[in-house]
Amino acid sequence: MPQVPQRLDASAVRAWCGFALRALGRAREEIDAINVYPVADGDTGTNLYLTVESATAAVEAVFAGHAALAGGKEAPGGPEALDGREALDGHEAVTGQAVSLGRAPEGPALADAVHAMAHGALIGARGNSGTILAQLLRGMAQVLAADSDATHTDGQGLRLALRRAADSARQAVVHPVEGTVLTVASAAADASSGAEGDCGAVARAAYEGARAALAATPGQLAVLERAGVVDAGGRGLVAVLGALVETFTGEAPAAAAVPVLAGHARVGADSEATGLHARVDAAVTEPLGELGEVGECADGTPAPEEGGPAFEVIYLLEAEDAAVTRLRDRLDVLGDSLVVVGGDGLWNVHVHVDDAGAAVEAGVEAGRPYRIRITHFGLDDAHTTGAGSRPVRERVERAVVAVVPGEGLAGLYAEAGATTVLARPGEPPASGELVEAVRRAHAREVVLLPNDAELRHTAAAAAEQARTEGVRVALIPTRSAVQGIAALAVHEPGRRFDEDVVAMTSAAGATRYAEVEVAERQSWTMAGICQAGDILGLIEGDVAVIGSDVTATAEAVLNRMLAAGGEMVTLVLGDEAPDTIAAHLESRVRESYLAVDTVVYRGGRQGALLLIGVE
Repeated sequence: MPQVPQRLDASAVRAWCGFALRALGRAREEIDAINVYPVADGDTGTNLYLTVESATAAVEAVFAGHAALAGGKEAPGGPEALDGREALDGHEAVTGQAVSLGRAPEGPALADAVHAMAHGALIGARGNSGTILAQLLRGMAQVLAADSDATHTDGQGLRLALRRAADSARQAVVHPVEGTVLTVASAAADASSGAEGDCGAVARAAYEGARAALAATPGQLAVLERAGVVDAGGRGLVAVLGALVETFTGEAPAAAAVPVLAGHARVGADSEATGLHARVDAAVTEPLGELGEVGECADGTPAPEEGGPAFEVIYLLEAEDAAVTRLRDRLDVLGDSLVVVGGDGLWNVHVHVDDAGAAVEAGVEAGRPYRIRITHFGLDDAHTTGAGSRPVRERVERAVVAVVPGEGLAGLYAEAGATTVLARPGEPPASGELVEAVRRAHAREVVLLPNDAELRHTAAAAAEQARTEGVRVALIPTRSAVQGIAALAVHEPGRRFDEDVVAMTSAAGATRYAEVEVAERQSWTMAGICQAGDILGLIEGDVAVIGSDVTATAEAVLNRMLAAGGEMVTLVLGDEAPDTIAAHLESRVRESYLAVDTVVYRGGRQGALLLIGVE
């Protein structure tokens, strides 16, 4: 039997992340298939995987940074050997590496590794369960990184960490519900508290306690009992704790079979395995009720017949503790499934709401939100009730995925039914983020709007990847968010895909676009030399006007655009635009162009002071 870590150190954390990523990778589809609470959107396994993937990458960065500072090379079995998707085919490579690294005095400190793990999970958390898992890891890090490594590297330290994890996760959920991942986490902590011995013994006790609690979840939550499944988030946590057992014992626990709905085949690599004594009896195998059946909300109260909120809103937030307390109260009124995790000035906010824009605006009032993700659940999702003819979300026929430059536009696009990816100034999304958004849209056909000329190749790569996954994707080469607005305005999911794409492409192409921004440095332009601080008016990407006043420059740009004709002017105001600019430009359009209408939107922190579209 290969050697395994006997204590908690940085290499053990690294190995745990790798094993957890592999376990979730194998169980991802299976967990997605049993996801019925709080929303039957079929993505809990994927969200947990992406959360742990982010945590793993952060830990790997610590090891890579330490190796670079030491002037050495990455230890054998580095990031590649810890890639849970491919390379962790046997525990020998990882545990052997963990021992060798643990013996090296120059290895990273435990505190550095657990802080990285928690931070990576926080910034990469996806969905309700992923956000809670991030808080579980943060709670563990608070114990393991406290005082000195020696105090918290044994079984007692692991017991304390698991207890803090469960308690902090429960506190992060505004309305905790039993029969969920919170219940499973608490049971794991309770079971570990009575375990004697080393980290392996404590990890195994926590795992067994979590398994037993998971099997009991259908009896605690009605929607699970009706569906005949255990809680998906809890199932994911059992996989993560199983990886912890493997880290300290060298042996992976027997794979757990997950009960699924009657009439549905099991999915996932582990679907034939046995070992989870889940509560499944004749009453559990009854089909779900029709959509609209009364179920439970996140706080356990009956849900209204019309279902729950239409949007999932997630963002990172830089804010002070007092502001976050007020934000919790505000979001609690707006929606449900509210989870706010983090601390030390950085938070991850997750909520289900009908007014996505209001949820984002609440974040703006509290601090600086970024990496905003807004997902429209769609008509096929059974929100909170778990009711519907299918517990696993069916693909919608068609969806729109759009890159947007500001929070306000993200809300606007989401309200129109689009799945959005936020592109902050200087932080363009990678193709992987666009692929993930296409997956979140969960549609057979997707129209992709990059809304930026520089993102065309990135979007094309994402579209190609999505096509390999069986999704029909049409890329409309929109170069500005205002062209995307025009395309979205004529989008009709009910007509043939090709006809819809042609109409949207035509609307986007008929919309000229411009923006007004501040020059960052002296440079040559098509309109002459500009100095840092000058106001630039760009039409179709080229500088056309250089001025010193924002409103005057915007008016000059708009006049040039309308000189070629137009029927509709769209103005998207950035946060730093003058308060009076919209009223002034609207007035000028009414006075000089009688047949032209004007519509104004708030874009938030979008980089440009003003976006202008003329259709």
